[in-house]
Amino acid sequence: MPRSTPELRVLPLRLREEVAPGDSLPELLQRAAKQSRQTFRAGDILVVKHKIVSKAEGRWVELEKVKPTAASRAWASRYGLDARVVEVALAESRRIVRRTRGVLITETRHGFICANSGVDVSNVNGGKHALLLPKDPDATAAKIHRALKKRLGVHIPVILADSFGRPWREGLTEAAIGVAGMKPLQDHRGLRDPHGYRLNASVDAVADSLACAAGLVCGKLERTPACIVRGFRYEAAPGSARPLLRPAQNDLFR
Repeated sequence: MPRSTPELRVLPLRLREEVAPGDSLPELLQRAAKQSRQTFRAGDILVVKHKIVSKAEGRWVELEKVKPTAASRAWASRYGLDARVVEVALAESRRIVRRTRGVLITETRHGFICANSGVDVSNVNGGKHALLLPKDPDATAAKIHRALKKRLGVHIPVILADSFGRPWREGLTEAAIGVAGMKPLQDHRGLRDPHGYRLNASVDAVADSLACAAGLVCGKLERTPACIVRGFRYEAAPGSARPLLRPAQNDLFR
């Protein structure tokens, strides 16, 4: 198991330009690091907000072309929502988990449980398009991870992050939706605490924790879609966000 982390630093990577479909994210992120006077080092972890990934992959829908169903229009009218966004969210869902009081909670095709299938219109282009989640966040994280290793010659784990709500807490926090180059969980079960007690249920969602740490620096309006996290002793592995998804049979909130 990795040793305790003595110090953690989160270094912002700001982008001066808008990301467009077809852009090379490894190239943009390496340029952002240079412009921010940062360098990638062995042991660093790169956390990337999913919106620039979705933009680079062309994962957006022109809202003017969306034709909402009568059901979507009625739901949206009742709660003052945009029926087109509701329609896109339903189209992106595998199933509806909850639909009440203007809140639409769905399960995406990836298996994420989140509001509106992760469909978003903020920080896109003023409401003309709705942005979708990446089609395969793990694959995209792995692609960036491989490209950085080829360019820099060092192993840089990559986490793709999005803002999720939680069923037992107010407010949004960041969550890892794609992981490459590290284990997303650290399992402490079987170890003993300083008092000799054997841990039975301590499994830390370190990828989510790192995404949250980066989210404090990236913010929502600062044009800082990525951060370097330095000082965390991760466990190297191929990586995936799937182990973070709680099976339905163990989920007391579904």
